[in-house]
Amino acid sequence: MTIQTTPHLNFRGDARAALEHYRSVFGGHAVIQTYADFGMPAEVPGSDRVVFGLVASDAGFRIMGYDVPGESGGTIVGGTSTRREDNTTLTDQALFVSVAADTLDEAQGYWDGLVEGSTVVEPLAASAWSPGFGMLTDRFGVTWSMSVATA
Repeated sequence: MTIQTTPHLNFRGDARAALEHYRSVFGGHAVIQTYADFGMPAEVPGSDRVVFGLVASDAGFRIMGYDVPGESGGTIVGGTSTRREDNTTLTDQALFVSVAADTLDEAQGYWDGLVEGSTVVEPLAASAWSPGFGMLTDRFGVTWSMSVATA
């Protein structure tokens, strides 16, 4: 038996932009369907928003997202504050999205793709447990934990 876990992010109107951005960073393909695609009349406000979104790459990256009906104002639904204080990570978010790359160069490439418009929580650098570790909250309010996988 196998199991696959895929983070599903809940947005307030910018799921399409977020998913397209993640596809540009991690590669693969995107499947984005709107409420209108599932029968909501086009004249209904919000019919153009994402009801089902998926980004998947051959390398194994997968993430899903949608726009919560009736929510607006950008960023992810839930907490959006993550920071470092006294060598401790403090947050009001329910989850982080963790990515483990095989090499520091690979991690740096993903980091560089996510960092524009983000708030860096901890810069990508060597740590006690990894040749590269960093955290950032991207422009969509998602906090990413980036690391280099170790044996």
